[in-house]
Amino acid sequence: MAVWIQAQQLQGDALHQMQSLYGQHFPIEVRHYLSQWIEGQLWDAIDLENPQEEFKAKRLLDSLIQELQNKAEHQVGEDGFLLKIKLGHYASQLKSTYDRCPLELVRCIKHILYAEQRLVREATNSSSPVGGMMDSMSQKYQQINQAFEELRLLTQDTENDLRKLQHNQEYFIIQYQESLRIQAQLTSLATLPPADRQLREPALLSKRATVEAWLTREANTLQKYRLDLAEKHQKTLQLLRKQQTIILDDELIQWKRRQQLAGNGGPPEGGLDILQSWCEKLSETIWQNRQQIRRAEHLRQQLPIPGPIEELLNELNSTITDIISALVTSTFIIEKQPPQVLKTQTKFAATVRLLVGGKLNVHMNPPQVKATIISEQQAKALLKNENTRNDSSGEILNNNCVMEYHQTTGTLSAHFRNMSLKRIKRSDRRGAESVTEEKFTILFESQFSVGGNELVFQVKTLSLPVVVIVHGSQDNNATATVLWDNAFAEPGRVPFLVPDKVLWPQLCDAINMKYKAEVQSNRGLSEENLVFLAQKAFSSSSNNPDDYRNMTMTWSQFNRESLPGRNFTFWQWFDGVMELTKKHLKPHWNDGAILGFVNKQQAQDMLMSKPNGTFLLRFSDSEIGGITIAWVAENPNKAGERMVWNLMPYTTKDFSIRSLADRISDLNHLLFLYPDRPKDEVFSKYYTPPLSKAVDGYVKPQIKQVVPEFTTANPDPASGNPTYMDHGASPAPVSHPHTYGIYPPMSDSMLDADGEFDLDDTMDVARHVEELLRRPVESQWGGQHTSRNIPVLAIVGGCGERQFHTNPIWAPWIGS
Repeated sequence: MAVWIQAQQLQGDALHQMQSLYGQHFPIEVRHYLSQWIEGQLWDAIDLENPQEEFKAKRLLDSLIQELQNKAEHQVGEDGFLLKIKLGHYASQLKSTYDRCPLELVRCIKHILYAEQRLVREATNSSSPVGGMMDSMSQKYQQINQAFEELRLLTQDTENDLRKLQHNQEYFIIQYQESLRIQAQLTSLATLPPADRQLREPALLSKRATVEAWLTREANTLQKYRLDLAEKHQKTLQLLRKQQTIILDDELIQWKRRQQLAGNGGPPEGGLDILQSWCEKLSETIWQNRQQIRRAEHLRQQLPIPGPIEELLNELNSTITDIISALVTSTFIIEKQPPQVLKTQTKFAATVRLLVGGKLNVHMNPPQVKATIISEQQAKALLKNENTRNDSSGEILNNNCVMEYHQTTGTLSAHFRNMSLKRIKRSDRRGAESVTEEKFTILFESQFSVGGNELVFQVKTLSLPVVVIVHGSQDNNATATVLWDNAFAEPGRVPFLVPDKVLWPQLCDAINMKYKAEVQSNRGLSEENLVFLAQKAFSSSSNNPDDYRNMTMTWSQFNRESLPGRNFTFWQWFDGVMELTKKHLKPHWNDGAILGFVNKQQAQDMLMSKPNGTFLLRFSDSEIGGITIAWVAENPNKAGERMVWNLMPYTTKDFSIRSLADRISDLNHLLFLYPDRPKDEVFSKYYTPPLSKAVDGYVKPQIKQVVPEFTTANPDPASGNPTYMDHGASPAPVSHPHTYGIYPPMSDSMLDADGEFDLDDTMDVARHVEELLRRPVESQWGGQHTSRNIPVLAIVGGCGERQFHTNPIWAPWIGS
C-alpha cells in the first residue's frame, strides 16, 4: 500500500506530527496530488553530500514542476478552477524556492518520506506481533512527552510568579520612594517655626510609621516570594536534569550504540529527528528558565534584601549553566561516521551535527569545525582533560568545514566531503600487536557562542575507532579489529578498551550480523553453520550446540593465532568465505543452493546415502575464499563400489572467468543438488545464454570445463558444443597431505603512497614469512602427491579444438 494512503489513516498525535512536516517549503497539497509520482522517484539514489549530483536533483525539480503544471491543466469545473490556480501557484513557488538549490528539495522530500514511513510503521507495529516492544517504546515516548508537558507548566508557573514578584517589587519601590519623600519632609520641618512644625509633624510621623510598617511587612513578603520562586526553580531544574539524563544518557547513547553496530552490518541507527525535537525542547525550556533566573537575580540586585536568596540564586544560575553546557556539548555528534578502515591517500567523508544549533541560533554566526586524527592514548588524555592541544597522529587534508543551516529540516551540520589522510604517525606497539590492531579516532572540535556571547562553548566529539592501513592487503585484519571493537565495546568505556575474550554465542551474533550485511541476504548463519564454525574455532568434533554456549574465544584465537595445521586465522578464513559469497555466490546462497559450512567428512556421510550424481557445495577448509563441489559416483577402479569425489576449490579468479552456475552446467555427471533437486531446476536461471551464430565467417570461442575422469565424448564437434577447461578432482578415499599457500597474497607494493618504504607493515609480513619458514618442509609442500591437477584450457571454434596445457608449480587444493 502506498505510504501516503496509510499516512492519511493516522490519528491523534501521529497525524499532528505528519501534518507538521508540511508548510511553505513543501505544501501538503503537492504531496497529496502527486503522491504516486513522488513515491516512485529514486530520491535515495542522490548523494546529498556530492555537489556533482546537483544536476540529478535539478532534473527531479523540473519533473516535479512539470507534473504539477500537468495536474493543474487537467482540472475542470468550478472546484477545478480554484485547484488549477493553487497548483500553478505551488509550481511557481517551488521553482523560486529550489531552483538555485535543488539538492535542498531532495533533502526536504527524503526527510518527509522517512518521517511518514516511521509514523506509519509505528502505527502499524502497535498491532503486530512485535507490538509489545513497540508499545514499550510508545510508553517511553509518552513518558518523555508527559515530562515535557510538566516542564512547560512549571516554567509557565514560575513565569507568572516572576511577573507577580516584579509587580510587587515595583510597588514596593514606589512606597519606599514615598517613605523617603516623607523623611525629606520631616527633615525640612526643622527650618519652620516651632508652631508650624508642631502642627505638621505628628501627621508626617504617623504617615511615616504606617509606610515603614508596610515596607517591613512587604519586604518579608517579597523575600518569601523570592524564596518560593527559587524553590520552584529548583524543582524545575531537578526535572530538567532527569529529563535530560533520559534523552542524552539513554536515548542518544542507544542511538550511538546502534550507529556502532550498524558499522558491523546491524540495522540502520535511524534518523535523528525525534532526538533533535526532544533536544530542542530541552534547550528551549532550559533557556527560558535561565532567563527567569537571571531576571530574578536582576530584581534582587535592584532591591537587595538581606537573606539567603543571593546564595540560592547563585546556585541556581550555576546549575542551569551546567545543564545547558551538558546539553550543547552532548548534542554535538557525528551523524555520518568516517570509514573505520581508513586507507591513506584515499578520499573519505563525515558529517557532524549540532542537534540544538537551530534553536540556540548558533547558525546566525556559523561556527567552523576542525577534524584531527589522534591516537588511542591521546584520546584517553583528552577525556581526562589533560592538555593535548596541537597533538595529532597524522595530517588530514581538507579538515576544516563551516556548519550550514538547512531551513527545510532545521538541522545545523558540517559536511566534510573531501578529507584525505596524507600521513599517519604510529605509536610503539605492545607485544604481538600489529599495525592493523592499532586504533585511532577522528577528533571533531568547534567553538561558538550563544545568547549574544553570554555563553561560549568549546565542543568536541570523537569518531568510532579507526584503523589506518596503507595498502589493501591489510584490509582483512583491520576489519577484524573494527568488528571486535564495534561488537563488544561498552558505553562509557576508556578509549578504546574491549574485552580480550567473549562468549562464543556473543561472537556468533557479531559474525552472523556481519555476514548478512556483507552478503546482503536475509539468510544468515544457521545453528548448523555456527556449530561448524565452533568446531573449526575450537578444534572440536562435537555436534551439540550446547557444548559451545559457555565457551569463550579470545582475540588471539579470533585473528592472531593460525588455525591448527593452517597458516591463516579463523577470521581470515571466514572473511574469505564472505568475500567469495558477496562477489560471486550471493544468489545461490539466497536460494539455499549452497550448504557451505560443511566439512569433508560430513559431506561424504551426507552424499553416500544419495543416488549417484548427487552433489553439494561446501566452502574449502584449506583454501581461503574457496568453494568446492563434492559428489557421489562410481569408483572407476573397483566395480560396484561408490565414492565421494571433491573438486579442486574454485576462487574469485575462477569465477571471473566462468560463473558457478555455468560450471555446474558443464559437468554432466552432476545431476541432483543435495538432497534431491534436479540441478537445472536450481541453476538454469543463472546459465549464460548460448552464443550467437557465426558472424562474417567467424565463430566465437567459448570456454567450458570438464573433469577428465568423468568426460564423455563429444559426438559432433560441429554441433557447436565446445570442449573444456579441465578441473582436477580427488576421490574421497585417497588421502592427500594438506598443503597451504602463503597468506595474505601481497599483490600491493610495500611502498607507501609517497613511494617510501613502509617499515611497520613490511615487518608484519616479515614476521609472517619467518614463522612460515620455521615449519618443516614436509608440512609446507605436502610431500608426494598421488595425483596431479593439470588445468587444460580448451578454446573451441566451429570444427576443432586447440589445447594449451599448463603445469602448476604445486596444487594446494588436493584434499581440501
